[in-house]
Amino acid sequence: MSQSRKKLPKNREVTPRAGSAVPPQPVPEDKAWPTTSPRDPLYKRAFLYSTLAMLLITIVMALGSGINGDDEYQNDYSEKLVDYYAAMGADTAALYIEKGNMHFYGGFFDLTTGLVNRALGLDEFDSGYHHTRHIFNAIMGVLAMLFIGLFAKEVAGWRVGILALWMAFLSPRFLGHSLMNPKDIPFAAGFAIATYYMVVLLRDMPRPSWKKALGLALGIALALATRAGGLLLIAYLFLFAGLDFLYKNGVRGIARQWQALFSYLAFALGVSLAGYVLAILVWPAALENPIGHPLAALTEFSKLGVKIRLLFMGENVLSDNTAWYYPILWIVKTIPLYVLVGLAGSLFILPTLLKRYNTIAVLLAYFAAVFPIFYVIYKNSILHDGWRHLMFVYPSMVVITALFWGTLERLLVEHRKIQYALYAIIGLLAADAVLFIARNPHYPYVYFNPIGGGIRGAFGYYETDYWGVSVKQAIGWLDKEGIISPDMQDTVILGTTFYYNLSRQTRKQYNGKVKVEYVRYNTRYNEAWDYGIFPSRFIRGAHLRAGTWPNSRSVHAISANGVPLAAIEKDEDKYTYRGQQAINAQDYQQAANAFNQEVEAHPDNEVAWTGLANAYLNLRQYDEALHAAREAQIVAPGTETALLYEGLAHLYKGDASSALDALQGAVRVNEEYYIAYYYIGLIYEQGNDMRQAYENAQKAIEQSPAFKPAYELAARALRALGDENNAKAYEDAARKL
Repeated sequence: MSQSRKKLPKNREVTPRAGSAVPPQPVPEDKAWPTTSPRDPLYKRAFLYSTLAMLLITIVMALGSGINGDDEYQNDYSEKLVDYYAAMGADTAALYIEKGNMHFYGGFFDLTTGLVNRALGLDEFDSGYHHTRHIFNAIMGVLAMLFIGLFAKEVAGWRVGILALWMAFLSPRFLGHSLMNPKDIPFAAGFAIATYYMVVLLRDMPRPSWKKALGLALGIALALATRAGGLLLIAYLFLFAGLDFLYKNGVRGIARQWQALFSYLAFALGVSLAGYVLAILVWPAALENPIGHPLAALTEFSKLGVKIRLLFMGENVLSDNTAWYYPILWIVKTIPLYVLVGLAGSLFILPTLLKRYNTIAVLLAYFAAVFPIFYVIYKNSILHDGWRHLMFVYPSMVVITALFWGTLERLLVEHRKIQYALYAIIGLLAADAVLFIARNPHYPYVYFNPIGGGIRGAFGYYETDYWGVSVKQAIGWLDKEGIISPDMQDTVILGTTFYYNLSRQTRKQYNGKVKVEYVRYNTRYNEAWDYGIFPSRFIRGAHLRAGTWPNSRSVHAISANGVPLAAIEKDEDKYTYRGQQAINAQDYQQAANAFNQEVEAHPDNEVAWTGLANAYLNLRQYDEALHAAREAQIVAPGTETALLYEGLAHLYKGDASSALDALQGAVRVNEEYYIAYYYIGLIYEQGNDMRQAYENAQKAIEQSPAFKPAYELAARALRALGDENNAKAYEDAARKL
C-alpha cells in the first residue's frame, strides 16, 4: 500500500460512537499562546519563594494589627463552638446566638482558632489569643493569594501567575483584611481555591482527577463553612460544567455523548455533596438542620437585616438607604490603580483573551468577578463598611488584571522599548498602593486610591478605620508615654467608643489597673474618664470635614498618611462631666457655670456647647441657648441635639417658623430622631394643621414606641380631625405606657 493511501485527509473528522466519551479539546495551536516555557522551573521557584515571603511578611504584619470591631461576636462564637464539640453537642449555646446572629455563620475559622487557644490555655484577655487568630487570618489571606496566582498560571503560565500573586499581595485593602478579618478573608480564600480547581478539573473533563476534585470540594467547604454564600460555588460548578460540556461537545452532544454528560453530572454532584458535608461538620446549627439552616442563613445574608449608620459620599446614612452604586463606587475608589486599569483594559482585549486562552477559564473569572456585584445591586442587599462583604470577588478581579497585563506584554514582545514602557506604567500604577502599605503596615485596609482622592480626599466622606483597628496603636502610644504601664500603681480610666477592642487589649496586660468605660461619642465628656481613645467611626462626616477633629483636648492622633484615624483625648478637669452632673441634679446655673468654664478653655468642645444650650433652656435664657446651640453646630455640623435645642429656643421665644426649620434639620440629620418629630408635631398642632401633627406624632411613635406624649399628641390630632375611634385607640395605648 502506498504512503499516500495510508495518510488520512487533512480535514477528516473522526466521529466517536454514540455514548462514548470525548477527550478534552485543546485550543487550536494557531490560536493558543504557549503556557509553558524553558524557564518554568525558575519561575516556579520564584512563585514558591514569593509565596513564602508573603506568608512571613503577612504574619508579622498581622501580629502588629489590632482587634477588629466584630471580634466581639466572633470570639464569643469561637468559645461556644469549642464548648459544643467538647460536649458532643450537649452544650447548645452555639445553635442560636441573638447578638450578631453568629449561628448563621459556618464555624471553620472560629472553631479552629478556638481549639488552638483552648489547648494553649488562652482567653480573650490574653494577647496570645488574638495573635492566634491573626496568624490564622494571615494564612487564609496568603492562601487566597496563592490560588489567585495558580489560577492565572493555569490559564497563562507561571510568569503571569507570579504577576497575579504579587498584584494580590500589593492590594492594600485585601492585604489589610488578611491581617484581621476572619469572615471575609477565609470566604475569599474558599472562592479562590474553588475557582482554581474548577478550571483544572474542567480542563480534564470528562476524566477528572479525584485529588483535584478533593481540592474543589475543600474550596467549597471552606467558603460554605465561613458563610452560607458559599452555596454560590455549587451553582458556579453546575453552570460552568454545563458550559464546558457544550463547548466541547455542542448541543447535539447532550443526546450523543450521554456517557460524557453523565460524567459531568456525577462529577458536579459528587464534589458539591462532598463540599457541603465537610462544611456542615464544623457548623453546629447546620448539623442540626442540614438543609433548612444553610438556606435560612443564605436568605438572612441576602438581606443582611442589621442596619447601621454609614458614612457615604459625605452623608451619614443608614445601611438600608444607600445608593444602588454603593459597592461599585467603593470598589472603584479603593482597589489599586493597576487593578482598576487592568479590569477596564481587559474589556477592550476580551476577544483576544477568549481566543488565546482557555475560554471557559476566562469566562469563569469574569463571571466570578462581576455576577455577585450585580446580584447584590439587583437584590438591593444591605452592605456594611464598604465592599468587604464582596471581597470574595477580588481574587477573580486580580486574575483578570494579570491576564490583561500579561497579554499586553506578549503582544509587545517584538517591541522591547514599548515593553519597558509597559513595565514602567505598571510600576507607576502600583507605587501609590505599595507606598501606602509600607507607611501603614498595621492598617492598610483603610487605603483609597488616587481616583478616590487618597485617604486624605476620602476623609470626612467615607469610612476609614471603621473597625477601630488603630486602637492598638493608641494603646501603644499611651504605654510609650508612660501614661499606662504593666507596673502602674494608680488606676487610669479610659473612655472609648470601641469598648471591646480596648478592654481586651488592656485588662491583663496592665494588671487590672486600666479601667475601660464605654461612652457614646456625641456625649463622651458626660462620663468621667482620664483619657479617651476615639476612632473616627462614630463621628459625622460634616464634623470631620469641619477641621475640628481631633480637637484641642487631643494629646495625640493615630494617623495614616497624615490623616487621623483615632484621637487620644485627655480630660483632667472634667468641666463637662461636672456640668452634666449638675444638669442631672437640676442645678442649671451650676451646670451653665461648668460648661462655660469648658468652652472658655476648649471652644471646640461641641459636647460642652450642647450641654450649655440645655442649661440655658432650663434657665429660660433663650438667646444664650441659641448662641450655644449654634456654636455647637459650628464645631460639629449636624449635631442633632444642638439642632433640637436651637429649635426649642426658637419655639419658646415664639418663633415657630425658625423652630420648625431647626427641628426639620434635626430629622434630616437623623431620620430616627423621635423627639424632634414630636416637637414638629406640636408646632403643627399649634398652627392647627392636625394632619401634619398626627403624621409627625406617628413618626415619633414608630421610632420610639414607648414615648407616651406622642400617643397623646396623635389622639388630640385625630380627634380634631373627627376620627374619634382611632383617637380613643391612641389614648388607650398611652394609658398602658
